[in-house]
Amino acid sequence: MVHSIRRRAYLAIPVALVLSVFAVLLSTHTTYAQFNPLPTPPPKPGSYGLEATKTKEPPTTAARITIPGNNASFAEAPITVRGIAPDGLMVQVYNNGVLVGSVMSSGGSFEQQVSLFAGTNVLYAIVYDELDQAGPVSNEVSIEYTNTDFQAFGEQITLTSAFGRRSAAVNSELTWPLQLSGGSGPYAFSIDWGDGSEPQLLSQAAGGVINISHVYKNAGIYQVNIRVTDVNGVSAFLQLVAVANGRPDASTSGNTDGGGDGSGGGSGSGQQEVLWIPSAASLAMLPPAFILGRMSQVVSLRNKMLKEHENVKKNR
Repeated sequence: MVHSIRRRAYLAIPVALVLSVFAVLLSTHTTYAQFNPLPTPPPKPGSYGLEATKTKEPPTTAARITIPGNNASFAEAPITVRGIAPDGLMVQVYNNGVLVGSVMSSGGSFEQQVSLFAGTNVLYAIVYDELDQAGPVSNEVSIEYTNTDFQAFGEQITLTSAFGRRSAAVNSELTWPLQLSGGSGPYAFSIDWGDGSEPQLLSQAAGGVINISHVYKNAGIYQVNIRVTDVNGVSAFLQLVAVANGRPDASTSGNTDGGGDGSGGGSGSGQQEVLWIPSAASLAMLPPAFILGRMSQVVSLRNKMLKEHENVKKNR
């Protein structure tokens, strides 16, 4: 009987120590793995890469231009175009078949500034998803534009691009080709990249293809506003959508449009999860360790009492 009790006591103490050490190791390993992820090794010679393609159906619901109304007349430009469109899609507005601006739909609606041509302007919009798949064409709105400024000082300016949306990785250069025609050089560009930086000012001697570029520091979706003015003061306006790819940062949540790439603030909750996992594991180990420790104490006291009892018998 004495040997059996002693054996239990000897086993209980190491088990309690092992459980405590395991809890500490689990906490240390989890925290280290979360804050110090293992680097991805570079591809080795002779290795093969895999590429996956995620397919989805293109948008089925068209945008609808609600403002301006059909047959409206304007004497100043740019004008504001408003309408409804599925939330989270890019809306590209065309004027007489030429791209005059793009914007992200938010809350089921869109609004953007567009330039006009002299005379009749036929506006329509097309929605695009994140894979640049086009949806149906919207309703057409025909309006008239009469402005004597360019008639008095020179030819009207046209500013457009083949791309309503461009993307680049964070801290990498995003380039954008623009097509400038009309007016008289030199031209002055003012570009607001939508990330809070100072407007970029450029000078261009003549029209044609102009490449502009910018480096975004944080991931997100940005509205780019471009204005160009020629030597006679005649101007044109173009609104586009830029995407900076990378891990979203909490500080860019105000710059992103909708849920897009700007989920914002993801790092804070990740650190809380890292701290809770080892804490929960340690708390789960405390009751068994406490019970085993108490059992060890009881067994030790019982062994001591039995030993004293045997000594009393021997002394008799």
